[in-house]
Amino acid sequence: MRALLVAALAAPLLSGCVIYANEGGDKDVVVRAASHGDLVRPPLEAVRNARIQDGRLIVRVDSNGCTEVSDFAVELTSTVDGWTEAAVNRTDQDLCKALVPDGVEVSWSFSELGVEPGTPLRLLNPTRL
Repeated sequence: MRALLVAALAAPLLSGCVIYANEGGDKDVVVRAASHGDLVRPPLEAVRNARIQDGRLIVRVDSNGCTEVSDFAVELTSTVDGWTEAAVNRTDQDLCKALVPDGVEVSWSFSELGVEPGTPLRLLNPTRL
């Protein structure tokens, strides 16, 4: 029984997280799953709401006071049904301690994303109320 308890407590410590950074400072976080050794990405950022307005993807996210658009990366994937799927990933944590009850909006123009105006866009992130 004691060995089982020790194994259960040690399991989270045996999982790994690797952050790759290039010379430009861009970061890519990859988490190694403890159960089967496969590399997986962290879960997508939960968003409060999202919209497209004036040729921009606008997403409201949680913030502790220091969240900026540069803290996120947007991954795009084209689908066979003509949609472009967008996944917004937080690349830098907001470790500030301010109270921002409504979160903040971050946005990207379609040209910044490399998406043609009028392209149907589907956000893959989960929503949070």
